[in-house]
Amino acid sequence: MSLIAEPLEFEKPIVNLERQLAELRDRASDSDIDMSSEMKRIEDKLTKTKTDIYRNLSPWQRVQIARHVQRPFMLDYVEHSFDDFLELHGDRHIGDDEAMPAGFAYLEGRRVVVIGHQKGRDTKENLRRNFGSAHPEGYRKALRLMRMAEKFRLPIVTLIDTPGAYPGIGAEERNIAEAIAFNLREMMRLTVPIVAVVIGEGGSGGALGIGIADRVLMMENAYYSVISPEGCAAILWKDRKYATEAAQALKLSANDLLDLNIVDEVIPEPMGGAHHDHLGSALNLKAALIKHLNELDAFPETDLLDNRYEKFRKFGDVKDRGGRRSA
Repeated sequence: MSLIAEPLEFEKPIVNLERQLAELRDRASDSDIDMSSEMKRIEDKLTKTKTDIYRNLSPWQRVQIARHVQRPFMLDYVEHSFDDFLELHGDRHIGDDEAMPAGFAYLEGRRVVVIGHQKGRDTKENLRRNFGSAHPEGYRKALRLMRMAEKFRLPIVTLIDTPGAYPGIGAEERNIAEAIAFNLREMMRLTVPIVAVVIGEGGSGGALGIGIADRVLMMENAYYSVISPEGCAAILWKDRKYATEAAQALKLSANDLLDLNIVDEVIPEPMGGAHHDHLGSALNLKAALIKHLNELDAFPETDLLDNRYEKFRKFGDVKDRGGRRSA
């Protein structure tokens, strides 16, 4: 039995049991001693431990899973969920941004435009991808392809996975805030269906810059928040060590956001998280995309735009204890 690659702190009891089971199997294969009853006992305990841990994950533990280096990234999902991906480059103003790959692809025979954030698994790739934090040219490239999708009447799929837009001096000089704000306005006006999926980290405006959509979905162990738990803890408690409490207070997990009607569906992940099974996660994502795009096909253009506007207009509309509405 293979052990968990790069286990998180809360996964160590599982790793210990898997190690014990592997040792028993090796011992049994090297001798004539019957260890089946002992192996069965550990297997049962392992199953129960996995169930207890993974079905009761805290928001902070889900944040840790969302950031796992072995989690499938945007291009992994493109490889397993789509066909014939053709990447396009450049924003026609400054240059290309490899933190934001984008291009044409087929989804079960349907031609679509796919755009998303891409992280790296090692230092070299992370430097190339800027740790998934896009520059202004990334958002301008994304909008260029969205307008191309509108021209050719193709649906748009965005895959969100970023700790936030790049906050460096160069990005500020090239108007990162304006690039994101412009995308928000223009995505609200696009006349083709848009489905956005938070596949890992959904950090602040960096996520929202490609997140205006008719349907917003989330992978089970992704998170979507205006600020990171560490950043929130540094502001409210003056210490990043309170990230666990901040994650709980922010209501950033998929199920919390589903309850608040911020997202439209939570896409299930294999036991333990998407990093344990890239293909299984990609198949779940693919099925959800096909379902929602088929549903959106039924809407006339005017209804599509009206529904998109109303969807985002309702955010923050809550009732107080007296039943009165406030924004």
